[in-house]
Amino acid sequence: MPPPPLGANTWIWVSPLTDAALDTLAPKIATWGFDLIELPVETPGDWHPARTAALLAEQGLRVGVCAVMAPGRDLTTSDQAIIEATRDYLRHCVEVAATVGAKVVGGPIYAPTGVAMVLEPDERRVAVDRVATGLAPLLDEARAAGVTLALEPLNRYETSLFNTVSQALELVELLNHPALGLLLDTFHLNIEERDLPTAIRTAGHRLAHVHACANDRGAPGRDHLDWPGIRAALADIDYRGALTIESFSSGNRSIATAASIWRPLARTQDEIATEGLQFLRDLFTS
Repeated sequence: MPPPPLGANTWIWVSPLTDAALDTLAPKIATWGFDLIELPVETPGDWHPARTAALLAEQGLRVGVCAVMAPGRDLTTSDQAIIEATRDYLRHCVEVAATVGAKVVGGPIYAPTGVAMVLEPDERRVAVDRVATGLAPLLDEARAAGVTLALEPLNRYETSLFNTVSQALELVELLNHPALGLLLDTFHLNIEERDLPTAIRTAGHRLAHVHACANDRGAPGRDHLDWPGIRAALADIDYRGALTIESFSSGNRSIATAASIWRPLARTQDEIATEGLQFLRDLFTS
């Protein structure tokens, strides 16, 4: 398998992302040797897509986009106003991605992060059907824009709807649309899957994007994860997408609380990026 593009999510350093932060981060990320920068859309207007597209082209960086499911963004609800507002937000993310040249908009694009409760089988079926109904009108639009929506299963403490690859595939296969795939995050997989390489093989051709981080959300490689097995599984499914290091700082209280970042994960945030990049480069070129 050829080495995948390796990226860094700006959440490693800042939240919310701004134009001023991008002016500093993009050159630094490019100088370190990353191929890609991943940009969260927390609130539309935090950063400007056309300006960002020019900046990233100047730095030679590819780009990915993260959807952020804050309170009020929910496709599991029966409230039509919330559903429409959520669709509008996801449409905005697709438009942003098209403007900056991103091929993937990834995230838990179904419900607010942190909403977890016991779901009886019939309740879960209703929620999955609502998400399918909510996403369906967006998929042709995303495909026309050249963008894939990548649904991310999260661990049990952050959602009770999609925790495993098999659960997420229920929705992806129900809709069966080329503009809908999966985003898998090694942090969440480590909690919910009994075997990470097997989970990746289960995702197969539906895998559109990968978040790479340690089991504690720090730099990949400083952990107990089976990275050679992960590499082999990605090769087995002929994965052609990117691997992006996603971590967080405690600078934004709401993001730190949502991600349960209660302590520093490295001596500096830069170290998470640079050590993770070196490890992943070595992993995929050895």
